[in-house]
Amino acid sequence: MAANSPLKVLFLSAEVVPFAKTGGLADVAGSLPKAIRALGHDVRVCMPRYGRVDKAKFGLKEVVPCFDVPMDHAKEQASIWQGTIGQDVPVYMVDNAHYFDRDGIYMYPDDAERFTFWCRAALEMLRRPEIDWQPDIIHCNDWHTAIIPNWLRTVYKDDPFYAHAATVYTIHNLAYQGIFGHRVLEIAGIDEYGFLYHPEMADMAEVVDLMARGIYFADVISTVSERYAQEILTPEFGERMDPLLRDRRDRLFGILNGIDYEVMDPATDPHLAARFDAQHLEARAANKAALQREAGLAVSPTTPLVGVISRLTDQKGFDLISRIIDPLMNYVDLQFVLLGTGEQTYHDMFSALAQRYPQKAAVFLTFNAPLAQRIYGGSDIFLMPSRFEPCGLGQMIAMRYGSVPVVRATGGLADTVVDFDPRTGKGNGFTFEAYDAMALFIALVRAAETYKHEAAWRQLMLRGMAEDFSWTRSAGRYIDLYRRAIAAKTPREARPLDEYGIGEERGA
Repeated sequence: MAANSPLKVLFLSAEVVPFAKTGGLADVAGSLPKAIRALGHDVRVCMPRYGRVDKAKFGLKEVVPCFDVPMDHAKEQASIWQGTIGQDVPVYMVDNAHYFDRDGIYMYPDDAERFTFWCRAALEMLRRPEIDWQPDIIHCNDWHTAIIPNWLRTVYKDDPFYAHAATVYTIHNLAYQGIFGHRVLEIAGIDEYGFLYHPEMADMAEVVDLMARGIYFADVISTVSERYAQEILTPEFGERMDPLLRDRRDRLFGILNGIDYEVMDPATDPHLAARFDAQHLEARAANKAALQREAGLAVSPTTPLVGVISRLTDQKGFDLISRIIDPLMNYVDLQFVLLGTGEQTYHDMFSALAQRYPQKAAVFLTFNAPLAQRIYGGSDIFLMPSRFEPCGLGQMIAMRYGSVPVVRATGGLADTVVDFDPRTGKGNGFTFEAYDAMALFIALVRAAETYKHEAAWRQLMLRGMAEDFSWTRSAGRYIDLYRRAIAAKTPREARPLDEYGIGEERGA
């Protein structure tokens, strides 16, 4: 393959915006393929067709009628329906009523069977004459797709159709690994190939950890920020996978996620009271006032407004927030607005907080996408004190909308937010290193004090808005990664000696 020739990429994700979403994976799957296509490559997406994905609403068309899918030493039926993201990126949906015609996406007792079937159907689909397309790269995402690199080294090892297909396996969150009993090996048709073993992971042979198989068998492994790629090599962040990841660290890369600049644009966002950009930053003040009114807070342009949009869990740093929120309300001149759902403990805590400080704190225990945009566009400070954060999108969106992030320096937060130094004027936010409530308190006080200096704060906002977190940048790095995967898979043939400037010895 020529070094710069267009690639053919099959991108597999269990959820894809706008068809199905539970988290950030769907946003990546709905945006990255469009950016790869814009760079001139033939990328196609594959996902299950869940019951909630309405054929008429999304204009789906059946492109492959029922065909056989090997499953548990037998055969089951699947058909393929096609939708589109962007202007011309095909989305192939595997249809099977038994496995996918349900209200939800995950958390079913037969999830191992469901996603194994989807992955096998995806591979068998490519052989069908109706598709007639052979990928150079199979890009797998999270545990739902991790069986595919395993299959290509076992079941499909000698299959000429897949002989040149390289695999990329992306870890979006190492905490969710897809752990099942040994029965899943029979369902997947790989029981005869035995178990994985690692001397530093004694329990690996006791269960089937699908993510471990993706890491073990993929040609190249990636995760969603450079810092997180380093962190997961340690016991603190490695979720018991760190010995295996250290073994494969020469194949492990970090590529920051992006955000969709067409959707996330304060100059065109229909949910904002006033649209603005870096050249018309003064218009942003109307959004803050509108958000304060919507939240029932005192309308005050001089009081910094802190926004939080998050799942309410310890991982997101809410155990730290719980220890400092009352001192913040009592001793620091700021307001607080929160949008999200999660653990009941935090629902109760924040509901009580809003009652104690009705002019300073507002809490929305729900998910409301238009309100989220108004918080990005109206808050002065955006708070993300996560214990760990593989990438994080909120801080990128906040900067795009002129809200200055306060974050813990971990994972993708560390890769995107540079701590403000008042001596040099450099930085685009405020960071703290130790996972400690006082460190968070100090970072927020620093931000609140800096807010009083209008010129310095304006420069902070403008630096954040000037950052390039677009998918175009990240997509280029994925193309480089795909070529690395192909090189890693392709056996190296001996180069002719004359390419090294060495010729055969000539006689006298």
